Amino acid sequence: MKRRDGLAEAAGRWSATHRGAAVLLWLTFVVAATVLGGFVTQAEPTPAELTNGEARHAEHILERSGLELPAHEVVFIRADASAVDSAAFRATVTDTVKRVKATGKVRDVVSPLDPAGRAAVSADRHAVLVQFDMAGDAVEAKGEVQPVLDAVARAGRAHPGFLVEQFGEASFAHKYDEKLHTDYTNAEYLSFPVTLGILLVAFGALVAALLPVVLALTAVVAAGGLLTLSSHLVHIDQNGSSVMSLIGIAVGVDYSLFYLRRVREERARGATTRAAVNAAAATSGRSVIVSGITVIVSLAGLYLSGNGIFLGMATATIIVVAVAVLGSVTVLPALLSLLGDRTDKGRIPLLPRPRAEEPGDRSRRGALGALLAAVLRRPAISLVVCAGALVALVVPAFSLHTSDPGVSDLPSRSLPVLQTYERIQQTFPGSSTPAKVVVAADSLDGPAGEAALRGFRAASTSTPGLSGPVTFRVSNDGKVGVATIGLVGTGTDERSVQALRTLREKVVPETFGRVPGADVAVGGATAASVDTNGHLSGSAPWVAGFVLLFTFLVMLFSFRSLVMAGLTLVLNLLSVGAAYGIVVLVFQRGWGEGPLGFTSTGGIASWVPLFLFVFLFGLSMDYHVFVVSRIREGHDRGLSNGQAVERGIRSTAGVVTSAAVVMVAVAGVFGMLPQLSMKESGVGMATAVLVDATLVRVVLLPAAMKLLGERNWYVPRWLSWLPAGFTESAPGSVTDDAAATDQPDGTDREIVRSGA
Repeated sequence: MKRRDGLAEAAGRWSATHRGAAVLLWLTFVVAATVLGGFVTQAEPTPAELTNGEARHAEHILERSGLELPAHEVVFIRADASAVDSAAFRATVTDTVKRVKATGKVRDVVSPLDPAGRAAVSADRHAVLVQFDMAGDAVEAKGEVQPVLDAVARAGRAHPGFLVEQFGEASFAHKYDEKLHTDYTNAEYLSFPVTLGILLVAFGALVAALLPVVLALTAVVAAGGLLTLSSHLVHIDQNGSSVMSLIGIAVGVDYSLFYLRRVREERARGATTRAAVNAAAATSGRSVIVSGITVIVSLAGLYLSGNGIFLGMATATIIVVAVAVLGSVTVLPALLSLLGDRTDKGRIPLLPRPRAEEPGDRSRRGALGALLAAVLRRPAISLVVCAGALVALVVPAFSLHTSDPGVSDLPSRSLPVLQTYERIQQTFPGSSTPAKVVVAADSLDGPAGEAALRGFRAASTSTPGLSGPVTFRVSNDGKVGVATIGLVGTGTDERSVQALRTLREKVVPETFGRVPGADVAVGGATAASVDTNGHLSGSAPWVAGFVLLFTFLVMLFSFRSLVMAGLTLVLNLLSVGAAYGIVVLVFQRGWGEGPLGFTSTGGIASWVPLFLFVFLFGLSMDYHVFVVSRIREGHDRGLSNGQAVERGIRSTAGVVTSAAVVMVAVAGVFGMLPQLSMKESGVGMATAVLVDATLVRVVLLPAAMKLLGERNWYVPRWLSWLPAGFTESAPGSVTDDAAATDQPDGTDREIVRSGA
């Protein structure tokens, strides 16, 4: 009975037969996606989408009211040799105010020399704040603030002996985005040559090394255009775009590696190019599709988080993974078929050529072969020792706690605006990142509203943890008002959190909370940090449960084995747990401060643990599906359990190692960025991939499968309806132990399944 082609095999066969059309269609797709994406600008999340809880409710009230709360800015002026009352100091303040107003980009400028601004004079009277709001929308203010920054800089140069600096929501966002764009761009540029270098060593030929890089690059470019278009459905911030590049490079190269290595193995054994491509499509191509689906659905779990940052990350990475899978099973077979033996062009001297691996060959050569042989000889001891080592790494993860690093996400030495922030905080605590108390009521302009505002202003000076001055703005219809008040601390530390708690639980209920029918919510940077952190902690079990359930089902359907599905969850949890433990030791406890150049905040960025869990669970399936499919392939050809495990691990060791090195290198490049949260995610990803590709795949997996024996493929009777999954050999593959041969006309011999 003739076997029906699977999706990957059918796509690979068509592409190999219609090579020119497949390449042209791919290039057309990449160009079209890029051009269409260029017609629109990327839509970024609204303030409400970036937070959760009460802080999000505050933003929603503002959005519904049409009250545009502008971006607040301050100019910090200090002189050690002059006091505020001196003529020189007053002249500096007056000139700065004049220059700021002249830009036409600001409104509501409050000078410390005016009665309304007297609270913005330091206790030693050597420093003041000039306060103002950016004109226009707060979200767009970061794009309009540069002329104001230039005016402040000119004022500083015009008054030697005075420190004149600006900080605020718009100026920080402007400099922060500028810095991140530069850093991420440099990291992306660096990751490609690093990846190419690794692939040159892995393949020993320039053409073979370039193919995965070209596919990854075109996939990232096409995904970038699609991302811009999709951002008008799901808003994407800069974190989503940057993570897309990181994941796109990694999976694009990994998928190509799996495919290309199988083709080269088949060709080294004597198969024709067409037969080799067909064999790769039926095996590695199918692994790519299953891995890609697993990654995509795992990432979809982030939609359950209910946070705009995660929604953007999920959308961005789902797009790039889908594009990478599409390219791997369509244009890659066409290119391999078109190039044939020319994939070995550009040989690198001294590097070995690919060769076929015969049964028993290389199984005990090299460190990896020796380790595998030892594991299979003593599987129980190997399992206990390796599992014990991983559990020891998991233990620190139980002390993991999250916090929002806020402005501490970047070291102050990397961004001058952060140094300004620190100086302002020392002199005027809380003035740079005030809390926002949003009030919706019909009687704000009545006696109750006026009394509430007076009480609130009084509380700003009498309540520990709060600081003035208080600003109050009302919507055009008089039904929504927003008051701002400073909080002590850095904005995200324990002092700020306690001040926020005092504001919410004591001050607001006793003031605005007494206005009849009032809907009051406290927002701002500190509130957003606290509320988002709490929300993510509550949604994490749902996200994790979704990912675990789907991973189990994918493995169950792919390999028709209840035991393999359960073993997959255990191994992946050990990998992720070990990564958590390393991240806690390096960042939370500060063990890596010196080598990695950061200052520990005593916690992990609130989005990192959930991000790592979802991404690592998805990405680890790349290696797992590839390795287990080769083991199952050998088993279904009649090999004993031990032989199938040994052959599967040995035959995939090279490609898994190469793919893991690429992933670790790319994650490592991003882990060297100055942004603390990106360091945490980069180090976490690199650690997990390293553990997964070495200890898990070379020790735990073969040891467990050797001990389980035929129970690896156990299916209870009530699941006998499951489809065959990975239970058939590659069509026409010369790796078949029955010594399959290619027909003279290039057609493929029919394969009869030998397994269950």
